[in-house]
Amino acid sequence: MDSSAQTEIAADQTAFQASGAAIALLDVEGTVVGWTQAAQRLVGYSAVEVVGRSGAVLLATAGDRAEASAFAKPGSASRWSGFTTVRHRDGHSIDVRLWVQALSGQNGRARWIVSATNKATFPSRPANGSGLESLPAALHLPSRLPIGVVIRDTQLRCTWVNDTQGLRDGIPLEQRLGHTLTQAAPGPQADMLEALMRQVLQSGVPTTNVEFRAFAPTHARHEPTFMASFFRLDDAQGRALGVCAVTVDVTDSRRARERLAILGEASKRIGTTLDVMRTGQELADLAVPLLADYATVDLVESVPFGEDPLARLGPRGGHIPAFCRAGLASVHQEVPESLFTRGEPVFVPPASPFTSVLRSGKSHFEPLLDPGTWLDHQDAARAEKVREHMMHSLMIVPIRARGAVLGVAVFVRMADSVPFEEEDLLLAEELVSWAALSLDNARQYARERSTALSLQRHLLPHHATGGTAATVAWRYQPADSHQGVGGDWFDVIELPGARLALVVGDVVGHGINAAATMGQLRTAVRTLASMDLPPDELLAHLDEQVTRLAEEDADPEDPDTATMIATCLYAVYDPVTRQCTMARAGHPPPAIVDPHGHVVFPDLPTGAPLGLGLVPFESVTLDLAENSVLALYTDGLIEARNHDLDTGMNRLAAALARPDLPLKDLCSTAVDTLSTKAPSDDVTLLLARTHTLGPNQVASWQLSDDPAAVSRARALTTRQLHQWGLEHLAESTQLIVSELVTNAIRHGNGPIHLRLIRHEMLTCEVFDTSNSYPRLRHPSTTDENGRGILLVTQLARRWGTRHTPDGKIIWAEQQLTPSP
Repeated sequence: MDSSAQTEIAADQTAFQASGAAIALLDVEGTVVGWTQAAQRLVGYSAVEVVGRSGAVLLATAGDRAEASAFAKPGSASRWSGFTTVRHRDGHSIDVRLWVQALSGQNGRARWIVSATNKATFPSRPANGSGLESLPAALHLPSRLPIGVVIRDTQLRCTWVNDTQGLRDGIPLEQRLGHTLTQAAPGPQADMLEALMRQVLQSGVPTTNVEFRAFAPTHARHEPTFMASFFRLDDAQGRALGVCAVTVDVTDSRRARERLAILGEASKRIGTTLDVMRTGQELADLAVPLLADYATVDLVESVPFGEDPLARLGPRGGHIPAFCRAGLASVHQEVPESLFTRGEPVFVPPASPFTSVLRSGKSHFEPLLDPGTWLDHQDAARAEKVREHMMHSLMIVPIRARGAVLGVAVFVRMADSVPFEEEDLLLAEELVSWAALSLDNARQYARERSTALSLQRHLLPHHATGGTAATVAWRYQPADSHQGVGGDWFDVIELPGARLALVVGDVVGHGINAAATMGQLRTAVRTLASMDLPPDELLAHLDEQVTRLAEEDADPEDPDTATMIATCLYAVYDPVTRQCTMARAGHPPPAIVDPHGHVVFPDLPTGAPLGLGLVPFESVTLDLAENSVLALYTDGLIEARNHDLDTGMNRLAAALARPDLPLKDLCSTAVDTLSTKAPSDDVTLLLARTHTLGPNQVASWQLSDDPAAVSRARALTTRQLHQWGLEHLAESTQLIVSELVTNAIRHGNGPIHLRLIRHEMLTCEVFDTSNSYPRLRHPSTTDENGRGILLVTQLARRWGTRHTPDGKIIWAEQQLTPSP
């Protein structure tokens, strides 16, 4: 059918669905025998004035009246529609759209049904002609317009019907004529329609746009759907003559609405998360029962893990990729049709429609499934399921996105369901295309998440210990959001003198970039910590590093993109003094739990986040009781949509107030209590239970700046090592102490302090008031000086210096047990 004919049909349907259409019933000679109130409103004539007269008198011109008389003669066309002009009762002319069709009655009698619609209210479209002279063009209209007409008497018995109605609603002509609707097609639907027609007979008020289904069963996938309107016909005395029912086939528009509704559901129900398996199940759940009785979604095995799928089944030996069942649904409980459950690997026969779909990337459509073909020969187990559950119609649709085959979706109809049609395949392909985009997004998210997690796990500490300073425990929980894992990091760094550095940070952002930046900052912190900088100075240098990294990554043409922001908390605990010095850069304050379970959040200067360079950082030093717990965390632990940060910190304090718990259990309990099932940000908690080095592990002396103090320092050292049972280190330690004290006397000015610390190492520390730092030199054989630090380097495991408010400390460490 060409587009002009379709436009013509659409116009006719619109006319008959219009409320109050003007309808007249004419006999075979063109005499008006029935008239509606809508016709009276259109032309001004009442039924008393028109019924019994020729309908042609209503036409405005003599030419139109002559053409109408010729059209009504036997052997002329049985239907016509077009534009013409009618005469109103008061004399003015009205341009109308006329629709004329023949009706069949009992004993071969005939009638004409005529409907008129004011052109001023009719949708604008090209006309075949301005009047009845367009009759020859009208004869080229489709042989049957999809508009049905039934005339019923006051008893609602069918007296006249056109051929369209008889062919469309499934009621044979002989069963219809002379019978009521409830007699011809008994049932609730007929009862409802007859009740409406009785109301129209009694009130004269038309009833329009009543939807109903075909009465007789059909073999189509969708039963035909009709839209009916009912109008009362009046006789010459203005009494009810009967009811005219005009019916339009709206099956296609209804199916289009159903299809749009299903696709609308798909937009709501598919892809609600970035979980590949969940998305596959959502597709199966939507397809059943809206499209199929049984559906499965099988993904290439690499897809759920974020790996790249095959572009399509290629020439790699013809091997079939392994599948993983991501979704299945059935109209039956427990899905008895499936050979595999969700998450299980799926076997695919090497020669089957599955293979051809993967190879070609095109759908397999088998409206009438024949189990005696590939199933019996290649897959006996599936063939048995097909017969057991009476599967008779099959569609296999490839799941493709961005040129890659992600898997296949299978749709099946069983038992009494009608077979699939081509339109069902189109709908299935649209659903799968929608799901494929969601699956591909989920796959890419899974891949990036897996990469970021691997990078984070590689960069975060694995076997960190607190040495003799503290017992440590930590818990890291990555984000579970579409943005990917965040940039949380933490570290535990052992410092000279049995001290311990604790650091927790958070890079703003998510995904691989945040994880990579986190790795850079963690490396920078370790480098700065090795320089033994105070916390405030370390954060200042780290702030400069973040700014430099941002500038290096920025677009040269758009310097404003040079933005990298992170927060950080850095703390150093000294088990000799039980003092903890800390500073923070825009990070949440630490929690300190005393041995009795009292929790406080110390008042630390907040500091600006790293990368902004706004204000200097400040350190605060606190005294901690032995067995206190120091808790460092990221904001993901205390933030939530339903409460503010203060509430989150109060909840954290309550979770940490358990000094009786082992540290690992306390860490896990706190995170499990505070974090949500699917956190939108990373969650990190680092706990350190502090220890103290007692008097039997630390010895210190004050020395004068006289050269004679060197021999005294050696003697004190030797005696202390004998008390600790470290005689084997006496000789090397004497040499180290001699060199360090001599260096302090030579370059310092004031008292000198010597301290020995026995922990996992033996640490020798010399305090002086000088700000000059020794440098390692490689003197020649003729040099008189410069060999002291070189000797210390050879005797000690490592050595270094650090700044103090009154000067500096030079330290050297030796292993307690000699190396083999």
